[in-house]
Amino acid sequence: MERKWNIEHLPVFVQVAETLGISAAANQLDLPKSSVSKIISQLEKALGVRLLERNSRNVRLTTEGEVFYRESIRILEQVDETSHTMQGLVSHPSGRLTVAMPIAFSREIMAPRLSEFAALYPDIALEIVVTNQALDIIKEQIDLAVVVGALNDSDLIVKTLYHSRLCCVASPAYIQAERLHDEMVNLQSHVRIAESRYAMRRFPIRIDQTKSQIDLYSKVFRVNDPLSVRDAVKSGFGAGLVPYQYCKKQLADGTLKEVFPKVSFDVTAATLSVIYPTRRLLSNKSRAFIDFLTDTCDAI
Repeated sequence: MERKWNIEHLPVFVQVAETLGISAAANQLDLPKSSVSKIISQLEKALGVRLLERNSRNVRLTTEGEVFYRESIRILEQVDETSHTMQGLVSHPSGRLTVAMPIAFSREIMAPRLSEFAALYPDIALEIVVTNQALDIIKEQIDLAVVVGALNDSDLIVKTLYHSRLCCVASPAYIQAERLHDEMVNLQSHVRIAESRYAMRRFPIRIDQTKSQIDLYSKVFRVNDPLSVRDAVKSGFGAGLVPYQYCKKQLADGTLKEVFPKVSFDVTAATLSVIYPTRRLLSNKSRAFIDFLTDTCDAI
C-alpha cells in the first residue's frame, strides 16, 4: 500500500500531541505556527482521519490521534536507533521497551535480577506487563513476551529459553499421612489443585513410559498461577504439578518432595519461550533483553 503521508512530519505531530497545543509545539520546534497547522492538516488529509480536536482554547487527541501518536513514537525510535546503528554510534541500547511475562516468571525469576539488568543497560526504560492471559502482542504494542508451553503462530518468532519439566510434588506431612512413599497409588485421587493451563479432563501423562491420561478438571481447584499451586501443596493440600523452576528451592530444602516417580508429563507443557513479531525490526534494546533472558534462564 502506498504511503501518502510524509514521515518527516511525525516529529511535528508528536510535539503537538505532547504539548497539546499548536503554539506550544511551534515554539518548541522553532517553526511558524502556520507551518505546524499546515503539517497537521496534511497528515489528517493523507490519513483520512481527524487526529486532533481543536477549539479556541484546547487541543486534544482523538482516538485515531492517540493510535497514530503511539505508532509515531515507535517509528521515530526505530528511525533514530537504526540511524545510530548504521553509523556505529550506539554503544548501549536505549529507549522504552515493553515486555509481557507471566506472574510466576516475573516474581521468581525476573524480579530478583532487575537491578542487574538496570546496571547493564541504564538507558533502557523497561516496562513489564505482568499477566497470565494470552496477548495479541502486535495489537497490544508489546515488544516481547515470555510465554509458557508449545506455540504455533506463523506471525511470530519463537525462541526457546528453558526446557522445564513438570514435577508432581507434595508436602512431607501429606506424604506421611497418605503413605505415598510406600508404593504407587492412584495419582488422580491426590491431585486437589492444578494450574489452569493444565486443567483438562484428559491431561496426557506417561506411567512407566506407557501413555495414559488424568482428569485435572473435575473436582480439582484451578488457579492461573503455579506459585499458588506450589504454596497450596506445600501447606498440605494434596499433590500438585509445578514446573521445576518454581519448586527447585523447596525440593532442595525438603519442604516439598517429588511423588509418583513412575509418572512423567509432556516435556513441552512447561517450556519457556520468548516471542516477538517477525515484521518488526529487532532493535538493540530487544536483542539486549533477549540475551539477558537467555542468560537468566541458563542459570535456573
